[in-house]
Formats: sequence, structure tokens, C-alpha cells
Amino acid sequence: MSARYGLAVNPWRPVYELSVGERQRAEIVRCLLQSPKLLIMDEPTSVLTPQAVDQLFETLRALKAEGTSILYVSHKMDEIRRLCDRATILRNGRYVEEVDPRAETEASLARRMIGREFPKTSRRSHEYGAVALEVASLSIASDDPYGTSLREVAFRLHAGEILGIAGISGNGQAELLAALSGERLANARNAILLQGEAVGRLGADARRALGLTYVPEDRLGAGAVPPMSLSQNALLTAHRQGMVHNGLVSFGRAKSYAEGCIRDFAVKANGPQAAARSLSGGNLQKFILGREIGQKPKVMVLAQPTWGVDVAATATIRQAVIDLAASGVAVLVVSEDLSEILEICDRVAVMAGGRLSPVRDVSATDAAEIGQWMAGLFPDEARVAA
Repeated sequence: MSARYGLAVNPWRPVYELSVGERQRAEIVRCLLQSPKLLIMDEPTSVLTPQAVDQLFETLRALKAEGTSILYVSHKMDEIRRLCDRATILRNGRYVEEVDPRAETEASLARRMIGREFPKTSRRSHEYGAVALEVASLSIASDDPYGTSLREVAFRLHAGEILGIAGISGNGQAELLAALSGERLANARNAILLQGEAVGRLGADARRALGLTYVPEDRLGAGAVPPMSLSQNALLTAHRQGMVHNGLVSFGRAKSYAEGCIRDFAVKANGPQAAARSLSGGNLQKFILGREIGQKPKVMVLAQPTWGVDVAATATIRQAVIDLAASGVAVLVVSEDLSEILEICDRVAVMAGGRLSPVRDVSATDAAEIGQWMAGLFPDEARVAA
């Protein structure tokens, strides 16, 4: 079934070892195996290449023709217009109206959904600075027997630049992120250079001290501790921001820092004492992003920054990333959302089978080419761009 619909899954791999994207593919295959009469899909295409999206849509249209009813939940307006016969719009948990999506534009649908004009990201032209992060011939065997080992990964990231790494989950992104964040050490010190300093054998805390911040894919569990308050979660990674003196924690300063994140990123929460698990996915993501940006990083690494986030929060997060780069921070975005990559990134590469494709200017490529590269069909040329 996975081969029939182009949804690559390993049937023997434990689910707890899968990334969010791989779990979603497994869910789709499991549903299709049941020959459903009612199929409910929540953001199913965020893990698929453009070609696979087209293939899935053909499958859904065939299921519809055979009598299957499909409830399709998505914040991607183009998909709603392409696929759906009717669209019910919800806002803040309430019914707004029902429309014929084929008679609407993407802008009009978005406007109805958020109740105002859809916020658009705004790019600023600015010069790149020096190389802030360099990865050279990084090869790491995966600890996971079903994981993907990294093979000769190499790229350079400049200050003021947003570099996007696209790809279908399970192709080495988790291993690369672990290597960059310091959760997994490289075999050689100079395999990773941060601000010109060899950090391949340094752990996460040492890299943060040198100006690296990280927003992980799993916001509840890796990005935040669910039962802990927002103040306590701010302390976990931002403790260098005046929260600790002579080994003693200033919980007042942790509270003030959390309040700043809530205010600056319009986080809907019951104050800094609110438990992380009480926030919606979008609001927790905005808080985590604010917590990391507030540390004034030199390099920021983001994994799936708008995964499962509503359109308004998505726009807020993407604009914050663009503004961060414009201020001179080097930003690496690992995302399976091609529209996100093409909207906010300056250059893009693709991870496939543990290898990194050549790096391209976003203006010199398109979704079709990136989709081909996701299948590993990229040229075998020098992969380090200036």
C-alpha cells in the first residue's frame, strides 16, 4: 500500500522512533488499508513531495468516486480549492460560514478564516555577512537501526541568510539536527564550525554559549517540558540571560523573561505560570521561538517551525524568522513545507538518503525541481556553496 501511493514507510520500525512526518505517513497508509467509508484527514500533505501530493489527490478523488466521504482539514488554501467540493470555515473554535472553495481565492478564504486581512511576510534586502556555520564532510552513523546515516554532508551558512533544508522526513534530518544542536557529537572537531570555532566535539550547552539556539521539531518534550510553567521552561535554555547568579536562580527574572516572550510574540497563555502543556501548538511554538530569539543568537536552527500551526501564527513565525535574518543572524530552517521554504529562505538544499543536494538560490529553482530532488534525483556536483 505504501508503494502504491508513494508513501514510504518501514513496516518493522517501532513508531516511537519515527519523526512526526513519518508517523503521519504511517497514519495515512493505515487509513487507506481499511477501505474507509469515511476518511478524516488532518494536514496530510505536510510530509509529501509535490508529486506525491498530486498522487494522493488522485487517490482521494478515486475514493470519492467509489462512494467514500472525505473530511479534509487543512490550512493550505490552495489544497482546499483544488480538492474540496465544500468548505466550512472555523475561527477560534466557532463556525463562521460554508463556501464553495472553487469560487473563492486563497486570499478570500484566509481572510474569512482569521477575520481580517491575511498578514503577508515582508522581505528586506540586505547583505550577507561572514560564514557563521560551516559543515564539512559530516558523516555520522545513525544510532537508530532504522535511522538514516549522514554521508558527507557539507554546506555553509552566512550571517543574515536563511538557508532551507527540504526533504521528506526520515532522510537524515533528525540525525543532522542532533549533530548541529550538540545532542550527537561528530567524529571530528572541525566537521562543524560555529563562528569559526571547531565545535564538532562540543555538547549542546557549549554550543549555546557560543551563540547557537535551536527550536526542535517536537515542541512538547524536546522544546518544552509539558508540566513545567512557561517561566521554568524559559529558564531551561535562556538561563544565561541574567537568570542565574553565583549558582542561584532568580525566578523573578525567569518570570520577566517569560512575560516578555508572551508579550512580544502575542502568545495566548494564562501568564508565565501557565504549564507548557496548557498552550495550543501554535502558541507554544511562538513562545519557544521567542525564548530562543530573546537570547540574541548568532546562529539559529529551526526544525519544522510552523508544523501544525494555524495560518495567523504561521505568518507571525515566518515574519519573525525573516526579521531575525535581516538583523544579521544566520538561520537554518529544516522543513517539509515547500511553500515555507520558498517563501522565507534565500537558498535551499534537499536531504535525501542521508545526503545533501547542491545548494540553490530559491529564485533559481521551483517546487517541481525540489520535489525531484526529494527522491534523491539531484546532480552529483560540488555541494558546498560560497
